[in-house]
Amino acid sequence: MQLSANAQALAYLVSAILFILALKGLTHPATARRGNYYGMLGMLIAIAATLLGAEVKSYGFIIAGIAAGGVIGAILAARVRMTAMPQLVAALHSFVGLAAVLVAVGTFLNRREAGLLNPVLMGELSAGIVIGAITFTGSVVAFGKLQGLISGAPVRFRGQHVLNAAIAIVTIGLAVHFASTGSAVSLGVMTALALLIGVTLIIPIGGADMPVIISMLNSYSGWAAAATGFTLHNNLLIIVGALVGFSGAILSLIMCRAMNRSIFNVVFGGFGSSGAAEASAATAAAEKGVKAASVEDVIYWTEDADKVIIVPGYGMAVAQAQHALKELMDLLEERGVKVLFAIHPVAGRMPGHMNVLLAEADIPYDHVLEMDEVNPEFPTADVALVVGANDVTNPAARSDPSSPIYGMPILDVGKARQVYVIKRSMRPGYAGVDNLLYYQDNCSLVFGDAKDVCEGLVNALKGGGH
Repeated sequence: MQLSANAQALAYLVSAILFILALKGLTHPATARRGNYYGMLGMLIAIAATLLGAEVKSYGFIIAGIAAGGVIGAILAARVRMTAMPQLVAALHSFVGLAAVLVAVGTFLNRREAGLLNPVLMGELSAGIVIGAITFTGSVVAFGKLQGLISGAPVRFRGQHVLNAAIAIVTIGLAVHFASTGSAVSLGVMTALALLIGVTLIIPIGGADMPVIISMLNSYSGWAAAATGFTLHNNLLIIVGALVGFSGAILSLIMCRAMNRSIFNVVFGGFGSSGAAEASAATAAAEKGVKAASVEDVIYWTEDADKVIIVPGYGMAVAQAQHALKELMDLLEERGVKVLFAIHPVAGRMPGHMNVLLAEADIPYDHVLEMDEVNPEFPTADVALVVGANDVTNPAARSDPSSPIYGMPILDVGKARQVYVIKRSMRPGYAGVDNLLYYQDNCSLVFGDAKDVCEGLVNALKGGGH
């Protein structure tokens, strides 16, 4: 069976509509599952329409590729924990970038042999290679940082931005030369420099800003796919790439505004301060010491409270404590306590990380508030329970100009009547800075695994409290 050009175009149109509906569905947790179904159906139709098109002459390598990818995908779906999802997303972005580079290079070699090269085609190939190469190596570096294979701290050196600008200018010049001459040497050097740019753009990015980088790399992968669509004359790939590219860019812009960052810093690398400041306020605060608390102390404050705000972070994800928090919420609400969850835009390691985990635990969506919604609630909260969140609660973002997170809006946890922070140790968060919240008079730390502590709170409440 072979589809006609008109039938294939109609199938692509249906797929494009389904992809748009998928994006719409993913804008809210209540409709996210439906959005995923739309996306899956759209992709199934798109793949089927492509395989049944007249341009496909042989199915051997295609079937082998689908089988290999399907097996790998099934294994990843079964084995990758939710805590490793940011790394997986970064890895998948790298695959898109690498695919764009390989398709462009393969097309160049094929068309050159057939004598079918022209400046327009080579311009399209240049775009696919440059964007794809930057996406590939940038995503690999992001994966390394998230996985702990590379230091999460910013890597900066003198003249870094000048070097990036120089490499970018040379790369653009080589792209123009390649488009006009079809030089294989220009192609090779251009590809190598684009791969280098991907590294130099991402290594200066600090850990606290990785969610924005994941979103921006998502945008890059979309543009790489769109460029590949031009190369292959595939309209659906162009549409889908543009959808991903724009949605990723818009999400990055929204997150940057929430963090008081410049979008240009994301694109060109180099968040945060230079790190050359004098001793910070955190150093002085650390000398005061912190107060440790027990499960019984937390129960004393929470079981008779009117309002409790829970602030989840990456520590909750690592410990998989979301289900224990759901049970804790249910028990507190049975006692008449109002329970809310506070979500910072960059909590965790990727956009929406905490929302996904809380949804997995069936925590009602109306209990989960974003930063702007929940910050006015903290002054009237009896207890703020911080579960594995760190940098997003750090007052140094407002008070310490020497801090690498200075200027980032934070959750107003310290304004609650009493603050308890569940934390494994005194190690700093992903940004590598001490948290001034811990030294406030109304804050105490409960040391231990987040899941174990939350389960201890649940058991204590079931047993009648203190």
